[in-house]
Amino acid sequence: MHTAPAEVTPETESSPDQLGPQPKLLANYGKRPKRGRTWIIVATVALGAITWLALRHRTASTTRVLSSNTQNPDQILRLKGITEAVQARAILAPLLSGQQVHSLTIIHLAAGGTHVKKGDALVEFDRQDQLRDFVDKQADYQKLVDQVAQEQAKESATKAKDETELKTAEDTLTKAQLELQRSEIVSRLDAEKNRETFEEAKATYDQLRDTFDLKRKAAQAAIRILEIQRDRTHETMMHAQANADLMQIHSPLDGVVVLNMIWKQGTMGEVQEGDQIRAGVPFMQVVNPSIMQVRVLANQQDFPSLAVGQTAKVRLDAYPDMVFPARLDQISPIGEGGDFSSKLRVFVVIVAIQGNDSKLMPDLSAAVDVDVSQRNVGPKTATAQPDGSSGSGSQ
Repeated sequence: MHTAPAEVTPETESSPDQLGPQPKLLANYGKRPKRGRTWIIVATVALGAITWLALRHRTASTTRVLSSNTQNPDQILRLKGITEAVQARAILAPLLSGQQVHSLTIIHLAAGGTHVKKGDALVEFDRQDQLRDFVDKQADYQKLVDQVAQEQAKESATKAKDETELKTAEDTLTKAQLELQRSEIVSRLDAEKNRETFEEAKATYDQLRDTFDLKRKAAQAAIRILEIQRDRTHETMMHAQANADLMQIHSPLDGVVVLNMIWKQGTMGEVQEGDQIRAGVPFMQVVNPSIMQVRVLANQQDFPSLAVGQTAKVRLDAYPDMVFPARLDQISPIGEGGDFSSKLRVFVVIVAIQGNDSKLMPDLSAAVDVDVSQRNVGPKTATAQPDGSSGSGSQ
């Protein structure tokens, strides 16, 4: 007889010792992930709050600094321009008269930034050709001077001889005329001889007198030709001397030497001793750095806000820390065509810089901040029209 198996229940599958800790582990397992997510959320919120407070504090500090050190941006108009000297003279390679010289060689050059006085030597070119030409023309001139003097002396001697012959012929004619008056008291044959002698003396005298004048005119013409050749040679000699003098250039005013950037040997650069420059090229300028200005171009939209006398500040792009006070000195009454459209106009504005510095030199890019709040400080020279043209008016 078999006994039926006992029914298995959850209580009989495991011992009470094994079932006891199992609910406690499951409870702990469900609580730990929830607590970790909470800490992560709290840490993220706290970090975001700290970052927001730091950025807010930094922005507030920056805003306070800008508000205390700058003006209202709505009252400041920034223009871009180039610095230039009020007193400046460009130095060009000399153009030689009467010669076709393609290039000139520099043998001496004042360095850029050198302070010079009026009359100081700036540059000297090689002038051997001009000096040799001057010496040759001087020799030709002296030769022609001697020829003119020789011809004049020869003409003086010839004139004296011709005058003597003419005087002799005149005396012979006078004597023959007196003998002719005795025709009534001499024989008929002697009277005929006296008449023939008178006619011959008269013809000789007339011929000598006519040839005398012709000889003087011919001699004067020959001498004049030599004088013209002498004067032309003298002018050529003086041109050669003037060309030789042009090969050395002196400063026209007190100032500072500034070397320009020119195209030489396939690249842009400043000239140096030994370089060759084409005649007429401006390779240098002498400027007076004590009086500087900025030339800017204002478009037709900004132009109505500008007026002569407005204050401004000039900042150099090469030296950002340098700030110069300035004033609008001139405003062009006529607009020029823009680069992008013929209907757009730009106006030239001259800004006078107050003060100077050794670093303030021409051809430096500058930013001009104009205080447009002062709009009634001076008369306007022109008013921009909506179509881009300009008209006269006052503000």
